[in-house]
Amino acid sequence: MAVDGISLSVAPGTIVGIIGPSGAGKTTLVRLMTGAIAPTDGEVRVMGEDPRRFRRRTRERIGYMPQSFALYPDLTARENVDFVASLFGLLWWRRRRRTRQVLELVDLWGVRDRRASHLSGGMQRRLELATALVHDPTIAFLDEPTAGIDPLLRGRVWEELGRLRDAGRTLLVTTQYVTEAEACDAVLLISDGRVVAAGTPTELRRLAFAGDVVLIETTGPIDATVLRRVPDVRRLDQRGPTEIRVTVADASTTLPDIVDAITAAGGDVATAAEARPSFDEVFALLVERARANPTVPADAEPPGRPSSDEPDRDAPGKAA
Repeated sequence: MAVDGISLSVAPGTIVGIIGPSGAGKTTLVRLMTGAIAPTDGEVRVMGEDPRRFRRRTRERIGYMPQSFALYPDLTARENVDFVASLFGLLWWRRRRRTRQVLELVDLWGVRDRRASHLSGGMQRRLELATALVHDPTIAFLDEPTAGIDPLLRGRVWEELGRLRDAGRTLLVTTQYVTEAEACDAVLLISDGRVVAAGTPTELRRLAFAGDVVLIETTGPIDATVLRRVPDVRRLDQRGPTEIRVTVADASTTLPDIVDAITAAGGDVATAAEARPSFDEVFALLVERARANPTVPADAEPPGRPSSDEPDRDAPGKAA
């Protein structure tokens, strides 16, 4: 079983991150949504159509970057991009402009005349990304687009994905880099072919820690137990004589009560602020919890669900 009962609904104009370790089922899920394989059970709809029976016009609106290198090794970087653009019907003058734009985006314009077979592994990944974006698709399925790319260029790639989202494009991006969840509008965490959790990055943090996390630092030693009577405090963690980590239902409403409680106990608050635990920590907690309770479904709503109960015909729909 590669993908087990995954269901999601994606709204147009969003970036959905499909995040999980190697072997979690990310690539299988993308291949289902692009029509490369058929589900053994369930239903898939992309822009209102079964991916296995896409019309030509629908396929022309889709960009796809596979996990493995699938371009022509004997063509140069520029020739590969230009050839893919021609397949989508771009006229030569627009093809020339778009080829340069996407090669500059992935920092390959300087090696545009080098054969693809002579590019490094990281360069080949960037070339694949350029071909997936050259025709300016309505929906793009990007399978680990930043694998093997240095952190600075990775940031540039995500800036471009954000620009495409702002222009109304829909992007489904798989990644093993958990920290990239921050750049997504919605996140689907999967492990062992199952949904671990789904929602916005903020919702997943709240799900992992059962609320908001607040860090309190005092000018002198303080006993964390003075906060037990504060309403909505769910967990106390004394991290040092002057440092307390508090989990609350809502930081915006509870933080003033925490400060008042410490002051009433004779303490003096130096700093008090809502913390943002790293997504590595969030992911580890959610995966550990899911593996300990494999029959318990994720509590968060699927990502990008339209506000109406009616499905959006222009968005990727259920995937099983």
